[in-house]
Amino acid sequence: MAATDTLEERPQAEAQAVAGAGVDPRERLIQGITLQNAGRMDEAKALLQAYLLDHPADPAGLYSLAVILLKQPDMPAARALLDRGVQLVPGYAPLWFAHATALQGAGERDAALASYDRALALQADYTEVLINSGVLLREMLRHAEALDRFQRVLAIKPEHETALANCAVLLTDFKRSEEATAMFERLLTLNPDYDYGPGMLLYERLHRCDWTGFDALRSQIVEGLRQGKRTCKSLALMAITDDAADHQRAAQLFSRQRYPTREPLWRGERYRHDRIRIAYVSPDLREHPVGHLMAGVFERHDRRRFETIAISLGTDDGSRLRARMQGSFDRFIDARPFSAPQIARLMRALEVDIAIDLAGYTADSRNEIFSERPAPVHVNFLGYPGTLGNPHIDVIVADRHVIPPEHQTHCDERVVYLPDNYLPAAAGLEIAERTPTRAECGLPETGVVFCSFNHDYKISPPMFATWMRVLAATPGSVLWLMSRSAASQHNLRAAAQAAGIAPDRLVFAQRVPRVEDHLARYRQADLFLDTHPYNAHTTASDALLAGLPVLTYSGQSFPSRVAGSLLHAAGLPELVTHSVADYEALAIRLGQQPAELAACKRKLAEARPGSALLDIDGYTRNLEAIWIALWRESQLGGVRDAMSGALRR
Repeated sequence: MAATDTLEERPQAEAQAVAGAGVDPRERLIQGITLQNAGRMDEAKALLQAYLLDHPADPAGLYSLAVILLKQPDMPAARALLDRGVQLVPGYAPLWFAHATALQGAGERDAALASYDRALALQADYTEVLINSGVLLREMLRHAEALDRFQRVLAIKPEHETALANCAVLLTDFKRSEEATAMFERLLTLNPDYDYGPGMLLYERLHRCDWTGFDALRSQIVEGLRQGKRTCKSLALMAITDDAADHQRAAQLFSRQRYPTREPLWRGERYRHDRIRIAYVSPDLREHPVGHLMAGVFERHDRRRFETIAISLGTDDGSRLRARMQGSFDRFIDARPFSAPQIARLMRALEVDIAIDLAGYTADSRNEIFSERPAPVHVNFLGYPGTLGNPHIDVIVADRHVIPPEHQTHCDERVVYLPDNYLPAAAGLEIAERTPTRAECGLPETGVVFCSFNHDYKISPPMFATWMRVLAATPGSVLWLMSRSAASQHNLRAAAQAAGIAPDRLVFAQRVPRVEDHLARYRQADLFLDTHPYNAHTTASDALLAGLPVLTYSGQSFPSRVAGSLLHAAGLPELVTHSVADYEALAIRLGQQPAELAACKRKLAEARPGSALLDIDGYTRNLEAIWIALWRESQLGGVRDAMSGALRR
């Protein structure tokens, strides 16, 4: 939760103390601040300007006028006043606070942080400075330092809601889930209506497979959204419900609050380039699922027709995949040091034709870039499975499985379709030749191995209950899960025990250093059991690539339909079910009929070489056809409202 505290307005009593109560020449200062506190800004501004003509180095007068100028906003005047003020009165902490706020608003993040630090050097317990600088440090991906600032606020004000929320979110980044959960609980005790609070609490509990109060919290979240309340962010909601209309509501509420429309940088100009300039904007151009999925596409773009630009928002992890992607673009820009406005201005200066957001509302994304309208066409693609509810995004790329035509009404973007699967396979990734033994994987030598290597937060209580019934009906079987944390393992084993299943029938895979070795493990599994309402995405693709059939329950929202899309592309549509009862029945049947399960594996192996799932060259050409069509429409004057229908057929 990246809330920023506002500049404080000093009360009249403090102004009198600073200015010197009862001194006639300073009555204008006291009167100006009184008018400011009453909301009569123009009158206050005039009085304060007149006062500062006679008292140019008065700290209270400088600060009060700066607050007015920042709020109007008159940024050039505020900046000039504050640049002068901190030189005239370097020992007054509020002026450094206001100075930092102006610099941060202008995108000068390093300079802003330096001014915040000057304020803290003068007043170490200045909570507003600690909050704002903590938010800034989060934006700069300096999470440990940000956490320290919010913790310092809580040491001063233990019930500070903004500090609690930010602290809790940062603790989740550091995998300190138990502490984060306790902090979210404390926050909601203080303020049950804190923005997105119920969703943050439930989402973090899901990361620990702690299903305490799941049904009640889910109901509170959904009912609140339908009343227009900000009860949950849209990404967390995907693990809670598969109602596409609710997903759209959550995205719209978040977008309206966080990404207001700004003055557009692109104003209808028509560029004349030899090649179409496309910019992929992402924090995940590294060892990350998005990186694995897109590396092959980046490498295969037709350089005769496209000039490709990477806007990298995330860390450089020094991985082989990072190096591979750096070599696949015409221009690779490490944009971490830049603010969102600076990145937007850079994209406009580069005359980008199509800007493609590969992150949506995921970690370290910078959606405010698109609020600046840096390019003629903005696209939501791949990294986020759903609408962004954002008027600054023109198009969402999908396929007819993840967004069937009747679901288009739940997208604020115009839907354009790839002919096959919207999720590409990870090209260039070789599965290790050696398959580890069952013993090496911690699996029993005999019995059916059901597998689900999804993230913990995707394991919903209803789906886990289904899995336990499948195990009960399949003697000798085990459920092979990915090991996340000791807390998750403990909670899942306890839930199995409560369902009448021996806890040792849950086997937890350990992480291995190389993804090639991880994929080889899939060969020891018999059937991948998908999660619902948030399907396996890259994980399902990995399983199919390794030859492991995936059983899915395809629901009513984008994230609940991705595995179904992949199964159609892989030639196994019979493993797509449309109710939990059908899912359970088919899992039990396949577990009890080894010949039928073996036939599924053979069919997958035979279909894969010619399937759309593995045709990365065809996928890239299909994606490029969309980029070309969007570019042509933009040249004719519009994309979002184009009614040709050429991409919707």
